[in-house]
Amino acid sequence: MKNVLIIGSTGQIGTELTLELRRIYNGNIVAGYIPGAEPKGELLESGPSIVVDITQDKQIAEAVHKYKVDTIYNLAALLSATAETKPQLAWKIGMDGLFNVLEVAREFGCAVFTPSSIGVFGNNTPKDRTPQDTIRSPRTMYGVTKVSGELLSDYYFIRFGVDTRSVRFPGLISHIAPPGGGTTDYAVDIYHSAAKGERFVCPIAAGTFMDMMYMPDALSAAIGLMEADPARLIHRNAFNVTAMSFDPEMIYANIRKYVPELVMDYAVDPLRQAIADSWPNSLDDSCAREEWGWNPAYDLDAMTRDMLTQLRKRG
Repeated sequence: MKNVLIIGSTGQIGTELTLELRRIYNGNIVAGYIPGAEPKGELLESGPSIVVDITQDKQIAEAVHKYKVDTIYNLAALLSATAETKPQLAWKIGMDGLFNVLEVAREFGCAVFTPSSIGVFGNNTPKDRTPQDTIRSPRTMYGVTKVSGELLSDYYFIRFGVDTRSVRFPGLISHIAPPGGGTTDYAVDIYHSAAKGERFVCPIAAGTFMDMMYMPDALSAAIGLMEADPARLIHRNAFNVTAMSFDPEMIYANIRKYVPELVMDYAVDPLRQAIADSWPNSLDDSCAREEWGWNPAYDLDAMTRDMLTQLRKRG
């Protein structure tokens, strides 16, 4: 990677990924954004930015041509709970937008990373240590777009030779990016409540296990896969990756080791709970480990200590 376009650079993953890529590479790391979601602060000042609406193929092509882009990180998407309230928009961004990206990549010879999700799995998928290759039959629009995106990306690799790669992200936890409408966002909110000394009301029921990952590991996965030797890749779209699996009681207990006064109550959100219940309890990420050396750095306790430290610094 020399010149990279990040579409959705001001979103949940994009903000931190753009800055991390700029720390690593000397080329043009271009922050693509839509009007109303302009880059600010370090994101604006540390490198080039340009308006790129994923639904506008000409904007994508113009950005790729202007900055001689060789790699596109396509991060534009509605998150799971939001997608259920806006299914038409979720499809337009997730699928029509991906088609635009892949067509531009085919024309200009770009590699493409488009994150998938544990949302591709459904109620009839094995719940524990969900295999890399298994049934994908989601019942949410978010999951439908992610499965379709995996298949379309593989098609463009097989049919046109476009270098497409992807990981299935679990819930992502960050001290920088605010919650954005995801089913797993309770695991971000609880740290903010702990750092502020507030009572936390959990929208997910006790005993609901979901895979999670700290954002530094998510960035490592996205970059590591795109740097991997393609000759080693048996799979492409998309690799299971995970770092930890826990339920609300486990993260609560872990945080209370450092914030013993934290109080947690429950007010279960039926929509988010139904989505969570359809997802795996834990993933088998052995293929990612074997094919490109995936290895997370953070477990639950390491993440908790760093999250609380970082949030307290910000006050």
